[in-house]
Amino acid sequence: MAGEVDLTVRLTESPGAPEYVFRLVFRSGTTARDTALEGSTLPDPDAALAAVERFGEEVFFVPRRADMMCTQQYGGPQVAVVTGTFHGRPVHSRFSLTDGCEIARWRSMAPLFGGTPGSTGQT
Repeated sequence: MAGEVDLTVRLTESPGAPEYVFRLVFRSGTTARDTALEGSTLPDPDAALAAVERFGEEVFFVPRRADMMCTQQYGGPQVAVVTGTFHGRPVHSRFSLTDGCEIARWRSMAPLFGGTPGSTGQT
């Protein structure tokens, strides 16, 4: 891993529901191994960091192709908004469960959503 990760997640399970706020912080070279730093407020920040490192480039910065085929299924009302920086690049991404593509995107980053009751995408 190289660089820095400083992300804030704002998750709601349904419209009008309380908002959960989590933070993930990582600075390259600050620990002996690749672990999240103090200041991270996720229940499992190391799992969240692993998901972000594995899928972050694709999930945060590659737009969904217009010709992409997605199953028309509804996964639930949960919404997560992720803001901050990923290796020096600004992040502002919205996650939801509106169709099969969005559900897959959500599940790839599920550890970043804190394991709250609606964060796994299951209703």
